[in-house]
Amino acid sequence: MPRPPLSPHPADTATITSLISSDPNSPMSSVALQSAVSPRLSALPAKGARKQALLTTKVRERRINCSASSNSLVEFRAPACLSVPHRKEEPPAKPVGPNWNPLQRFAAAALDAVEEAFVSNLLERPRPLPKTADPAVQIAGNFAPVDERAPCHDLPVEGRIPASLDGVYVRNGANPLFEPVAGHHFFDGDGMVHAVHLHAGRAGYACRFTETERLRQERLIGRPVFPKAIGELHGHSGIARLLLFYARTIFGLVDGSRGMGVANAGLVYFNRRLLAMSEDDVPYHVRVTPAGDLKTVGRYDFDGELEASMIAHPKVDPVSGELFALSYDVIRKPYLKYFYVSPDGRKSDDVAIPLEQPTMMHDFAITEHHVVIPDQQVVFKLQEMVRGGSPVIYDRTKTARFGVLPKYATDAAEIRWVDVPDCFCFHLWNAWEEPATGEVVVIGSCMTPPDAVFNESDESLKSVLSEIRLDLRTGKSTRRPILNPSEQLNLEAGMVNRNLLGRKTRYAYLAIAEPWPRVSGFAKVDLFTGEVKKFIFGDNQYGGEPFFVPREDSSAAGEDDGHVLCFVHNENTGQSKLVIVNASDMRLEAAIKLPSRVPYGFHGTFITSKNLESQA
Repeated sequence: MPRPPLSPHPADTATITSLISSDPNSPMSSVALQSAVSPRLSALPAKGARKQALLTTKVRERRINCSASSNSLVEFRAPACLSVPHRKEEPPAKPVGPNWNPLQRFAAAALDAVEEAFVSNLLERPRPLPKTADPAVQIAGNFAPVDERAPCHDLPVEGRIPASLDGVYVRNGANPLFEPVAGHHFFDGDGMVHAVHLHAGRAGYACRFTETERLRQERLIGRPVFPKAIGELHGHSGIARLLLFYARTIFGLVDGSRGMGVANAGLVYFNRRLLAMSEDDVPYHVRVTPAGDLKTVGRYDFDGELEASMIAHPKVDPVSGELFALSYDVIRKPYLKYFYVSPDGRKSDDVAIPLEQPTMMHDFAITEHHVVIPDQQVVFKLQEMVRGGSPVIYDRTKTARFGVLPKYATDAAEIRWVDVPDCFCFHLWNAWEEPATGEVVVIGSCMTPPDAVFNESDESLKSVLSEIRLDLRTGKSTRRPILNPSEQLNLEAGMVNRNLLGRKTRYAYLAIAEPWPRVSGFAKVDLFTGEVKKFIFGDNQYGGEPFFVPREDSSAAGEDDGHVLCFVHNENTGQSKLVIVNASDMRLEAAIKLPSRVPYGFHGTFITSKNLESQA
């Protein structure tokens, strides 16, 4: 999910330093830093793995072993995966710490002491955390992390898995490896991919961390040391944590040049690769093994052509097979860049999009001939940290607008901006061109208040599914809610038929985000009439993004001919399952009992068996 891209660049350090020095009375001044630090430089005890309390649920839990797996939480009778021959596991290897020289060990101890005495005790502890940064809120219940699980096969199935579903459903999510030491937002957690393999009516499951450079370094050190862009970077303590990180890079204790992202938000299968993404880094290539496991190959920068981060929602054109994407920066200009990649992985030159200030841009849209780029009212202002606030703010003085750019433009001069006042769409579901009127139609969920996901607010969140029409001839826009106001639902994560992305579509499958932040079901919405058909998970059962898998075995398949897949968790029993719903009539066809709890997460994709066989 969205987070400001961070990198230990000299220009960044200079920017932070200038922000601090601009306020000599701030407790972040050098005098205050020196006076607040205790002379005690003994090493602080390393933070262990996350506490068992983070995994506490409302029911009693027991542990079982699946084939070749580590211990994993489970809340129902052992599935058939235990019939798979069990391989004796080797005793866990003794953890190996970082190979630091004496100077580095001294620097690590000194910086740990500064963190404990000054940042934690002086700047953070006296100030209560907002709910949007409080770990007790953000990773409670089924938002809490779980352990990895090796492949587990022959899972119990209620109903029948459709024969057309042959492949693997993968879904990304945030799963912090370590207990947070300070503020933590749900978006800050380490990326973990959950995979359900479907073949010949049988199902298997596995989940693994995406082995980001950030995770590898923190696992080696034994504690979190990279800054958390949303949960920690608030006010003076946020500046202090940035400075601590840069100090650790100077002494070679950590290396941010190899990537700082968590890869926890989006997934896309492109150019024979499954890519895990978040806005703070380049994608990570994850391979699905023949045994059903997940293996991180490494960072994927399109053969060295991608030099900056990429947003978590690139778009693959279903006709050309090309991938279209954006990259944004919160410190250096250009704040936004657009590019595309050929089906065989050749990246285009960047097109710098001129923006006056860095803007939070989690998603965008494509049409047959254009890309639609939102420039909305949630922006990054690092100077707000000096004033004690969050760098992610809702700028009420700014007018939201959408830019329409030809897909193969080589210069931003070709972009057409259309104002869309008071509009903030966290996600855009589709867009298409209306040749008769010269309009571009955009389908998205307009969220109020715009910064509700990032900053605490007394106002209840609303997410209104909307049709936005951009008239390129007049430069004006119109917007209307698609649902009848009396039937209004908070509709968030979801999708249209991806085989029709960028073309006119009738149906969208969207999560019913009620009671926020939980998801009680999903809706099939007729975008032309506003008609809604709901699939509700049940009492005290919640899920996440519904993923539509079109039927591939019919040449005459209709737009809604396929199935919707979604993870569901029962908060009464502690059981998790994958439901498979017929997208045409919205009836349940199968429910797969999973061997361990699946936390609420973010976005997923489906990879066919044919594509799995041709992975890079």
